[in-house]
Amino acid sequence: MKTKEQLEQNRLIAEFMEFTKDSDGLYLIDDYNLRSEEEYQATYVDKMKFHCSWDWLMPVAERCLCTDEKTDGQHYFINDALLTCNIEVVFDRVVEFIKDYNQSIKKQTL
Repeated sequence: MKTKEQLEQNRLIAEFMEFTKDSDGLYLIDDYNLRSEEEYQATYVDKMKFHCSWDWLMPVAERCLCTDEKTDGQHYFINDALLTCNIEVVFDRVVEFIKDYNQSIKKQTL
């Protein structure tokens, strides 16, 4: 069973990845790595596997590394985490990157 914190972190990642959320709380996952080629997959946040599946996490890490947003060196932390080959470490660094990224975007809109 996922902790409340993991659920919140998976929601944070889903929003960063711009997955559409419907009125039932289902997120439409349109990443080709996470669905079959012919159809979209919809899932609830408690079924997401960013914290335990490289297939789910690597597209997020890639997107983080491809952003132009300045996030106080978070790109380097993700690179270092990837070298550990430890999914928990990479997941934590990705979550920290997204939090910093969201703060940076928020500051720009004020």
